[in-house]
Parts: sequence; structure tokens; C-alpha cells
Amino acid sequence: MARPVVGIIGNAHLINDEYPAHAGGSMNSAAVSRVADCLPVIIPPDPELVQVDELLAACDGFLLTGGRPNVHPAEYGEPETEAHGPFDRGRDAITLPLVRACVDRGQPLLGLCRGFQEVNVAMGGTLHPEIRDLPGRDNHRMPPDGTLEEKFALRHTVTLSDAGPFARLFGARQVLTNTLHGQGIKAAGDRVVIDGHAPDGTPEALYVRDAPGFALAVQWHPEWNADQDAVSQPLFAAFGAACRRWAVRPRAVVQSA
Repeated sequence: MARPVVGIIGNAHLINDEYPAHAGGSMNSAAVSRVADCLPVIIPPDPELVQVDELLAACDGFLLTGGRPNVHPAEYGEPETEAHGPFDRGRDAITLPLVRACVDRGQPLLGLCRGFQEVNVAMGGTLHPEIRDLPGRDNHRMPPDGTLEEKFALRHTVTLSDAGPFARLFGARQVLTNTLHGQGIKAAGDRVVIDGHAPDGTPEALYVRDAPGFALAVQWHPEWNADQDAVSQPLFAAFGAACRRWAVRPRAVVQSA
């Protein structure tokens, strides 16, 4: 039986500062393939090349990945500042309506880092442009120096609510995660439930209330070492199981006249 197809939202890049490319981190594809047991397919973040309706029909679930560009503040009603950038308006145009469509349809959706922020904005929430500038908050950005292993190392705990889906999924109310982000949630969107926080109060896990399908997102990067990490494994496994349920769901039969 063919594996479910997971569309991985790509990012726009310039190779050698001149050649335009659409790309996704290999660790995202590895987590989808090895842990979720699904077929990873990178989606170009360009609304002139792909349409949301096409993606919904072609994929069984979607992984909204991290990325250096941020959601443009116009998407949540705030003026652009230097702290808000850089941006990828093509990705905004794909992911925000895609999130809303997935939530409405019950099609599986997992957001990571920027994807966590995209789910919130898509549902009407807002973002802080720079978490480390807020009183009492820590610096959650990727360390500027060190190896990849050091940059993605587990750095803080996330405390989860008693009755939420994440504590059930992980079998614990507190987990250890990495942290590599500058922005974060200011106000939660409609139906967005913040289900986990870092020690400084930064939102770290969310789900969409009353969503008919899998609609979870985390602010950290669980794709790192996903097949070995005790937190990443159950998250991607549950996402993969949801994609398999979607792939074999009964379809409505259209009767010919």
C-alpha cells in the first residue's frame, strides 16, 4: 500500500546569491519518511505555481516548516518594521489559506517554528517581532556559533496543560526541547489554544479547538534527531497516523444522472 503523501512547505532561497530555488531542510523530509512513515513532497511556496485546492487534493497532510523569513505583519494588521523581517510573501499566500482549509476539512496539519506562528496568524492571532526584547523573556534565537548539534541542542523545558493533547501524546506534563526562533505569539487566534509554555512564559505548543482533524503546532524544531528524540518520535508518529486515516477515509460517491 502506498504511503500517505505529506506536503512539506518549502522556502524561497537564492543559491550563491543569484540562482532562485525552492528548498526544504532534509531533516524535515527524514522525519516525515522515517518517523511519520509518509512520502515527503516539497511544495514550492509560490501562488503562481501551486494553488491551495490543488494541494489539498494531492496531499494527505501538510508539514509547515521553520524558515528564516517571517510572516508579514500585514497579515495580522500591524505595520512593517525592520524587526519583523525578512519576509516571504509567496509562502504567506500559500500557507495561511491552507491552514484554514485544513482546519475546516479535518485534513492533518503539523506546524513547526514558523509553521507554529503561521497557524496562529491564519486563525486571526498576532505575533511579537522579537521575543528577547520583551521584559522577563529569554533569548530563544539560534546560537550564532557552534556546530549544528550545538545549535539544535535541547535548551529549555516546556510545561504542558494537564488535559491537553500534548501531555497525552508525550505521556508527561514537562518535556525538554530545543529553541531557535526570534518571534513568538502575542495574542492567540480564534480557537487557538496555547497548550504549552517555556519557563519565561513564551507559548510553545498549540492546538486548534474543535478542529475535526489533527491540527497541532510547536514552536521548537522536533524534526531534529526525530527518530531518536523521545518528544519528536510520538509527535511525528501521531501526525503520520492521522495522515493514514485521512488517506483511507471514505469518499463521497457522485452518482451520474
